Amino acid sequence: MRLRHDWSVRARMTLLSGVVIGLLCLVFCWLILLGLHHRATSDRAERIVLADMRVVRLIAENELQPVVHERTAAIQVVDARGRIVAASEQMIGKPRMAYLTPSEAATRVTCSSPAFPHSCVITVALRFHMQQLIIYGAQPVVPWYVHPWLMTTLLGGSALLVAAAAFGAYRTVGKALKPVDGVVHELAEITATDLGRRVPVPEHHDEMRGLAETVNQTLDRLEGAVEQQRRFASDASHDLRSPITAMRVQVEEAQLHPGETDWPKMAEAQGASLDRLEAIVTDLLALAQLDSCPTSAKERVDLRELVTSELGRRTARRRIETNLQPGVVIRGNRLQLSRLLTNLVDNGERHAACTVTVSVRREGDEAVVEVQDDGPGIPPGQREVVFERFARLDTARNKETGGTGLGLPIAREIAAQHGGTLSIEDSEQGARFVVRIPLREP
Repeated sequence: MRLRHDWSVRARMTLLSGVVIGLLCLVFCWLILLGLHHRATSDRAERIVLADMRVVRLIAENELQPVVHERTAAIQVVDARGRIVAASEQMIGKPRMAYLTPSEAATRVTCSSPAFPHSCVITVALRFHMQQLIIYGAQPVVPWYVHPWLMTTLLGGSALLVAAAAFGAYRTVGKALKPVDGVVHELAEITATDLGRRVPVPEHHDEMRGLAETVNQTLDRLEGAVEQQRRFASDASHDLRSPITAMRVQVEEAQLHPGETDWPKMAEAQGASLDRLEAIVTDLLALAQLDSCPTSAKERVDLRELVTSELGRRTARRRIETNLQPGVVIRGNRLQLSRLLTNLVDNGERHAACTVTVSVRREGDEAVVEVQDDGPGIPPGQREVVFERFARLDTARNKETGGTGLGLPIAREIAAQHGGTLSIEDSEQGARFVVRIPLREP
C-alpha cells in the first residue's frame, strides 16, 4: 500500500528534474544558436565580399556587362552620379539597394532597403576608385534559428534529454523511497498489542537506514513505555484491590454475624483500609501530575530552613538527628521539595531501628541532601529496584509498614525535574539516600 505523499514526492522530483534539465537545455541551445548565428552571418558576409570582388575583377578587365551573372548575392554597380550601370538578374529593374558611400568597404544590416522593402539584408559596399564606381552586394540576413534542421535537432535532442532525465529521476526517487514504503507498511501494521514488530533496515548505510534505525529505536522506547504502563496499571490495580477486598470481607462478615461483630474494631479496620486507599490515590495523582506537568514555577528555597520546617511539623516515630549546613539555597518548587523530603524521611522511619539522620551540605556547585537510617540497608543489586513504581523489597512486603511503593519513585521524579539525581550510596549501616541538585538552574 503506497501513501499518496509517496507518489507526490516522485511527481515533484520528476517535475523538478525535468524543469531543471529543460532550463539547462534552453540555455545551452540559446548559446549554440547564438554562436552558430554569428558564424553563419560572418560566412554570409564573406560570400558577399567574394561576389563583390568578382565584380571588381570584371570591371578591372573591362568585361562588366549590364547584367551581372552572379548567383551568390544580389549585385548592383552604381556610378558617381548614382546611376545603376549593372545589376544581377534578380536586381534588374529594382531601385538602388543602399546609399553607402564608403572610402574602401562597408558592411551593414538594414531592414529598410528600397530594393528589399519587406526583408532585412546584409549589404556589403566596395568602392572602385579608378572608375568611381560602388559595387553593392546583398543577401538576406541569417534567421535567428539559423536553419530549420538545426532547430529541429536541438528541440528533439532537448526533448529526449528532458524525458531521459525525468525518467531517471522517477526511477531513482522510486528506488530511494522503496525502503520508506517498507517502513510505512510495517508501521501501519503495528498496533498497541503488537509492539514487538520492527521496520526493515536497508542494507546500505545511508539516510534511509538511519531513518529505519531511528524508527526502531523509537519503537523500542515506545514498547518499554507501554510495558511500564501496563505493569504500573497492573500493580496499581492489585494494590487498590487489596484494601477494597479486605473492606468487603469485613463488611460481609459483619452482615452475616451482626450480633457477634465488634463494631468499633471493624470501624478501626475500615479506617485503616481507607487510609491506605487514600495514600495510594494521593501518590497516583502526584505521579500523574509530575508526568504531565513539569516543574515550572520556581523560587529560592533554603534547604536548611525547609528541612527544619518539615521535621518540626511531623510526629516522629524514630529519633531524627540533623546536620544542616547554612546557606545552601537552590531554585525550585517548595511544595515538591517538601514532598521529596517527606517521602525519604517516611521511608527511613519505616526501616530504621532507632535513628534517622538528615543532613544538608554544599559540595561544589551542588546542594546535597542525605537521609540515612540505621536499618538493615538495601543490597547493591536492589538499589535501583526500589525506585520502580509499586516496588517493595521482601522486608517491606507487609502492607502496614511497606508503604504504597510510590514514595521513592515520586522522590526521584521530583529530583529529576529539578535537574538533580536521587540515588542510594554506600554506608556503614542502613540505607543512605543522597539527593544532588545543582545550585544554579540549568
